[in-house]
Amino acid sequence: RDANVKLHLDGARLWNASVATKVSPRKYASYFDSVSVCLSKGLGAPVGSVIAGTTGFIEEARHYRKIFGGGMRQAGILAAAGLYALEHNMQRLGEDHQKAAALAEAVSAVRGFDVDMESVQTNIVIFSVSRSGKPTEELVSIIREAGVLVSIGSARGLRAVTHMDVTMDEVRRAGEIIQRVCD
Repeated sequence: RDANVKLHLDGARLWNASVATKVSPRKYASYFDSVSVCLSKGLGAPVGSVIAGTTGFIEEARHYRKIFGGGMRQAGILAAAGLYALEHNMQRLGEDHQKAAALAEAVSAVRGFDVDMESVQTNIVIFSVSRSGKPTEELVSIIREAGVLVSIGSARGLRAVTHMDVTMDEVRRAGEIIQRVCD
């Protein structure tokens, strides 16, 4: 602020961070001039993001949104879904974090896969496959063909994300499948 540099918080996963750390979203955002949050990631709204900042910043953001065709008419039903998600799905994010921990535990049992268990603090599991001897693309294909969706997280790592549409039983089953097809 002393250098007049504006800071923006890309808070796509702010809700998860808040639940995991017990630090309020307001506290996280207090260090920034603007923040955006996603209502669909984790919270289960069908679509939607919210941006917050000073009145001048919001006016400018609305101006650019219109220029680039981001206006939306009759968005009340989507706003209602976003409000519902905020009011009903925030506290259940901890369940997604527990699911991720269970999946990480299962994946860590696979030979050639490494999981930094301390890094699994929210709903994302990133695991190294460098010791497996197989390319990441091949492993993604093998795992997907068996019915589990993972993505490439890095050159030698895979990424899995848990969310409200996946039950703990399904997460356990996914872990068993990964163990079976990759071990």
